[in-house]
Amino acid sequence: MFLTISTTGTPERPATDLGFLLHKHPEKSQAFSTSYGTAHVLYPEADAERCTAALLLEVDAVALVRRGKGKGRGGAPDTALAQYVNDRPYAASSLLAVALSGVFSSAMRGVCNARPERAAQPLPLRIEVPALPARGGPDLVRKLFEPLGWAVTVEPVALDAQFPEWGDSRYVRLVLESETLRLSEVLRHLYVLLPVLDDAKHYWVAEDEVDKLMRAGGAWLYNHPEVKLITSRYLSRRWSLTREATERLELVRLAEADDSEVEEIDNAVEAETEDEAKPTPLAVQRRDAIVAALQASGATRVLDLGCGQGQLVQALLKDVRFTEIVGVDVSMRALTIASRRLKLDRMGERQASRVTLLQGSLAYTDKRLKGYDAAVLSEVVEHVDLPRLPALEYAVFGAARPRTVLVTTPNVEYNVRWETLPAGHVRHGDHRFEWTREEFRTWAGAVAERHGYDVEFVPVGPDDPEVGPPTQMAVFTIKALTEKEAKAA
Repeated sequence: MFLTISTTGTPERPATDLGFLLHKHPEKSQAFSTSYGTAHVLYPEADAERCTAALLLEVDAVALVRRGKGKGRGGAPDTALAQYVNDRPYAASSLLAVALSGVFSSAMRGVCNARPERAAQPLPLRIEVPALPARGGPDLVRKLFEPLGWAVTVEPVALDAQFPEWGDSRYVRLVLESETLRLSEVLRHLYVLLPVLDDAKHYWVAEDEVDKLMRAGGAWLYNHPEVKLITSRYLSRRWSLTREATERLELVRLAEADDSEVEEIDNAVEAETEDEAKPTPLAVQRRDAIVAALQASGATRVLDLGCGQGQLVQALLKDVRFTEIVGVDVSMRALTIASRRLKLDRMGERQASRVTLLQGSLAYTDKRLKGYDAAVLSEVVEHVDLPRLPALEYAVFGAARPRTVLVTTPNVEYNVRWETLPAGHVRHGDHRFEWTREEFRTWAGAVAERHGYDVEFVPVGPDDPEVGPPTQMAVFTIKALTEKEAKAA
């Protein structure tokens, strides 16, 4: 199996930066063992103007049969002949996708300490796959790649060049070109879509396959016009897994809803009269309360986790005491809107150095989020399915572990005060739950106990004597180590 990744450059931004992004030196040929053979990375060309990295996967056909235990597409039994006479060693498939994720794992995550600015920027890229199984033909190849921003050149491979009347095979030669995508996005596209086009996998599709799909495709798949086909084929048509993936992708799609739309909902349910003196919107009161709590904590380096379209980041930038502000969101569209809202492309160098926008999921630990003074989860936890809340908890309180964590969430008891909100309804269609004050205090207290924090509770909005405030905020502060604990650490 063979695949090439090419880019062009200038003397100021040489194409050989591709080696830094892939974490593979252009002057070396490297080999990596895989479960089914050996993956080789080499550079047929490497200079300032043009650089090409090639991934060659030598498949051990015997190991494929032995380790596959006679399994074929999606884990289905193969015939005895198909175990030995097939295209696995030659045509791009899930074998190549797995090799991509293993050999270029850091690049796929967008991690590059040597050239972080290049990893975060689009590159002029050309991908070539000489032999690609395409069950659905060239039309399906275009339907899968063109919506992602690719210029697609796809050429069917004839069954036999000497007998054109036999027609085309199910294989194509594929060339993809783009100047608007980051390398990490490109690798994730290939990781998902190569086995989808082949419509087969060389291993049994288990429950963790949904997590793999979300890691690689969660940021773009939810909005793809062929999302149903991609999800079904990637998960080998296992109905239960396809349903779970569809639900999780729908969550991501709903998270794309404009923050302005959420603010309109807040404003609508707050507005009981048409008085000329309108109350301050709850969203504004919430941001003001968060900023005040951050100021009181003494934090200067702040994470806004689930930053959406950047309203809180924008508010924090107005206060010079916050020297580093990082917005994190799973949605690339939301981050793009945040970038426009903040006018990052026109911002002065000193101001721009204070803000960073990162794409990431709070369901997974992320080394980039360690070492900050404070983290904010504003109206985030209620969008997470309860069984997945422990993963978010560990990623924030256990792995990132900032000194201060602020969590805001709706107080469901207050909902009765809004005549415009039907009884029994949550405030937003994507809320998985809304807690009472007691439920929130119980959860927050348990989190604090498990991870070594103290926690205090602050009302946000008018504090009704019967049902409490519309928004409740927990302020977690990491406990100081005792002298004995410090020595042990």
